[in-house]
Amino acid sequence: MTYAYLLVAILSEVIATSALKATEGFTRLWPLVIVVIGYGVAFFCLSLTLRTIPVGVVYALWSGIGIVLIALVGWFLYRQALDVPAILGIGLILAGVLVINLFSRTVGH
Repeated sequence: MTYAYLLVAILSEVIATSALKATEGFTRLWPLVIVVIGYGVAFFCLSLTLRTIPVGVVYALWSGIGIVLIALVGWFLYRQALDVPAILGIGLILAGVLVINLFSRTVGH
């Protein structure tokens, strides 16, 4: 169940961050409501994962996967192109997430 909470936390954060751009500096109400609810759900679910996985690992997974997903949202939804160094950097972040999940005994598989 811990990974389900982590997944909900990541997806909620990605939705909130994506809506943050649409608030246009907190001047649009409904995107702002999505931001507040999204971050609230994200942090609540993130706190539940901390019951069983160390905070450093949880944060690495949450932020790493979130970065990759936000980059994809920016690319597809907002048409924000990524150059080669950005793609390589995001690839390295993804590689780090995979190393943690596949090889770390800290995660608690």
